[in-house]
Amino acid sequence: MKMRWYIGLMTGTVLDGNIDVAFLRTDGEIIEEFGYYNLMPYDKEVKELLVKTIDEAQIWNFNGTEPEIFSRTEAALTNSQTAAVQKCIKLSEIDENEIGAVGFHGQTVLHRAPRGSLKGATRQLGDGQEMANQLGIPVVYDFRSNDMKEGGQGAPLCPIYHAAILKKIGATSNTAILNLGGLGNLSFSSEEFGLIAFDTGPANAPLNDWIKLSNIGEMDINGDIAAKGKVNERKLSEVLSDPYFEMSFPKSLDRFSFSHRIAEGMSIEDGAATLTALAAAAVATGIDLLPVRPTQLIVSGGGRKNLTMMREISIRANIKVETADRYNWRGDAIEAECFAFLAARTLANLPISYPKTTGVAEPMTGGVIAHKVFNA
Repeated sequence: MKMRWYIGLMTGTVLDGNIDVAFLRTDGEIIEEFGYYNLMPYDKEVKELLVKTIDEAQIWNFNGTEPEIFSRTEAALTNSQTAAVQKCIKLSEIDENEIGAVGFHGQTVLHRAPRGSLKGATRQLGDGQEMANQLGIPVVYDFRSNDMKEGGQGAPLCPIYHAAILKKIGATSNTAILNLGGLGNLSFSSEEFGLIAFDTGPANAPLNDWIKLSNIGEMDINGDIAAKGKVNERKLSEVLSDPYFEMSFPKSLDRFSFSHRIAEGMSIEDGAATLTALAAAAVATGIDLLPVRPTQLIVSGGGRKNLTMMREISIRANIKVETADRYNWRGDAIEAECFAFLAARTLANLPISYPKTTGVAEPMTGGVIAHKVFNA
């Protein structure tokens, strides 16, 4: 398959109200060029609708008929992200004929990992067919369902892209990638052990929720609030006794598997410090599960800007941490780039999930391809 431009879209579980739009020139195996990138904000109404939808998804919990709000949110989200793509294509000045496809992840509103003989379930809102109809460009969507139907975790899906960008800089198995979004995701690759990845635990999601609940902002900018607090080590130890942290990979979490309620009864500063330390300690525990311990972490996602969290990871995991920007990667764009890469892989019929990343029996293809439907 020849090199073409692919557009990746991502709105994460951290619910920051933005759409990440990233262009990537690739054939699904080699990354030739990082292209245009932009952060496109949702309208206030759409952002509020997303928050309400995720609240209702928690109540629904895969039981019975889906909440009515899902269809309304899906339409609003699809239209918003389609408009963002259209605007970014114009701003990028790339010829639409050079675009292979759009990788449309959609918004995860609920995710349940497999439990014993019970298969997992996941729900991402996003109408790929409608987006393809509006854009006139192929759209690849619903990346997780095929994996979960075959008994996989359905997450994380970024490892194959992480492996590609590590290869691009000539990194060895001494280096792993950590994405700090709503959750922490760790990716590791070596010739001997192959591709390994899993959710380490909570990251920005409970911390952001704690700050919002305290009515002092949307997030702990730079980790300044946590830096003023004291970690409740007793509570931290209690949370870390959860079986998840000792569970072998592959494994995945929902955004609300660990909530801000961990910090209930603490001051704003101590709660922020404890939730920040939890994110870091979860990473440390995850690193210890790897067959070979890396000596360096390259960190992407919003959490890399939290200086307190980065320092806590370095100390608690006893590892060197570097931001993705240090390697001229776009630290905020990596997840969106990933879905551009996965769209290319889907069109090339290449696997996107693996036994040691999601738990499937063999490497699996995934994603649904939508082409514009022309009215007769």
